[in-house]
Amino acid sequence: MTNPIYVALDTPDLARAKVIAEKVRRHVGGIKLGLEFFAANGRTGVREMADLGLPVFLDLKLHDIPNTVAKAIQSLRALEPTILTVHASGGRAMLEDAKAAAPTGTKVVAVTMLTSLDEDDLRATGVEGSAHDQVVRLTELAKASGIDGIVCSGAEVKAARAIWPKGFFVVPGVRPADGVIGDQKRVVTPREALDAGASILVVGRPITQAEDPDAAARAIGGTL
Repeated sequence: MTNPIYVALDTPDLARAKVIAEKVRRHVGGIKLGLEFFAANGRTGVREMADLGLPVFLDLKLHDIPNTVAKAIQSLRALEPTILTVHASGGRAMLEDAKAAAPTGTKVVAVTMLTSLDEDDLRATGVEGSAHDQVVRLTELAKASGIDGIVCSGAEVKAARAIWPKGFFVVPGVRPADGVIGDQKRVVTPREALDAGASILVVGRPITQAEDPDAAARAIGGTL
């Protein structure tokens, strides 16, 4: 099967991102470039990373009025990312327009609830109910909008897969059994996430901050 691990290169340093990607390329299925990288390096930086030959997950979490998001995605079309993120909370019209604007081969996936948040954080923003309830609501919205899938934690991916058997599920906040949780609040191991229905796994610091990133990626892959 295709390697489901995407390494999160959350750095503004293009040279560092290239070095890590080159080290781990044999033991990951792709690279994730987020807002921090994109703000520093823009489309040119994304192209340079794409030239390494690994699929690119462009994790910009776009969230604005439908027309603005559609135009932003149109401006990214030439990059042809494998995966592109928007926020599910932008609403159905925004999700529909995002998918319509994306290149044919790009999977548009909607972020349901950040893995750095928990139920106390939800309540602070006026959202009642559990994290599970919120992810279920937004999964149903994403499915109805015609996009490709969602981003959710490993704690909710089983319920999301039950709602959307043919959906594409990105699970971040993945940590090895002995890994440091860091700023994540809802984490699972890579094996647990896959067993629950994840399509791809996003792994950052356990690989990028390891003394030997290649060995770390290989070790995580060995648990799958």
